[in-house]
Amino acid sequence: MTLKPTTILAALAMSAAALPAAGQDMDALIAAAKEEGMLTTIALPHEWCGYGGVIQGFKDKYGIEVNELNPDAGSADELEAIRANKDNTGPQAPDVIDVGFSFGPAAKEEGLIQPYKVSTWDTIPDNVKDPEGYWYGDYYGVLSFAVNKDIVENVPGNWEDLLKPEYANSVALAGDPRASNQAIISVYAAGLAASGEPGGDAGKKGLEYFAELNKSGNFVPVIGKTGTLAQGATPIVIWWDYNALSGRDTLNGNPPMEVVVPGNGVVAGVYVQAISAFAPHPNAAKLWMEYLYSDEGQLGWLAGYCHPIRFNTLAAEGKVPQDLLDRLPPAAAYERAVFPTLEEQSAMKEVITGGWDSVVGANVQ
Repeated sequence: MTLKPTTILAALAMSAAALPAAGQDMDALIAAAKEEGMLTTIALPHEWCGYGGVIQGFKDKYGIEVNELNPDAGSADELEAIRANKDNTGPQAPDVIDVGFSFGPAAKEEGLIQPYKVSTWDTIPDNVKDPEGYWYGDYYGVLSFAVNKDIVENVPGNWEDLLKPEYANSVALAGDPRASNQAIISVYAAGLAASGEPGGDAGKKGLEYFAELNKSGNFVPVIGKTGTLAQGATPIVIWWDYNALSGRDTLNGNPPMEVVVPGNGVVAGVYVQAISAFAPHPNAAKLWMEYLYSDEGQLGWLAGYCHPIRFNTLAAEGKVPQDLLDRLPPAAAYERAVFPTLEEQSAMKEVITGGWDSVVGANVQ
């Protein structure tokens, strides 16, 4: 299904009456969080979705220390960090996680997260939140190609282009598809572009596509990021648009970088927030959630090129500064985007993580 920008936003609109918010007294929560004195996060690189500014904003507002674990971890790594630290109240135990859509329900089922409904609960779309408050969507973007124009003369416009001989030793994923939600959905997107059906079939075709990309010598089994792109180790990185645009800003023309939303296989992804069931600092974790889903926190994500989950509400209330809107990709970039359902994401995750080693055989690290 192809969605126009207005339809994409409508797809995130609430479909039923929202459930009541937590109603916790904010003054009491702030006092309890300050008493704990620390929040431990994981997998939040500062260039991802404007998190550097978001984290600083939280610290400045509440004076709470933020202990940042493994910024390059994937969604599966975040769940493993909770499992490995169930009985640990030390600095290696994460309080909160930010994971791919399908990882939220999985974490709930395994008992790794706890419920908490933020005060802006009513404005979070029903179709991207757990009704009991265990996890809820935070932001979304679309997959794109980030290209080092000093090295790549002809910028690829679609997935088929990446198979051309001129892109030898050039194409990288921004994560390990055995653990990273971003990489899993990248493989899925390639499968959709190859005329795969949503769900497991697209995952299978995506694996076949990357097997061909690897066999041709075009695939680079290195996790792509701004540094590897600039150095030429991964001249083309398949990346969420917000990460690519942030990287472009960081490089500031040295080298020149172009961000392309492909002409086919455009997939949008929603990420979700949750609090660890074993959080050493549960009140700081709840306060972090309140900050993220406040207008201030949501606009912090938008400043990092991510569409915050409460975007509709903010836009309707005239709270989105025009300069932020002007920095986002053109609306046309989202016209072909599809939002995989939770069921489709579950199917693709199983197929791709389970089949990557046997079908593609590239150890991404």
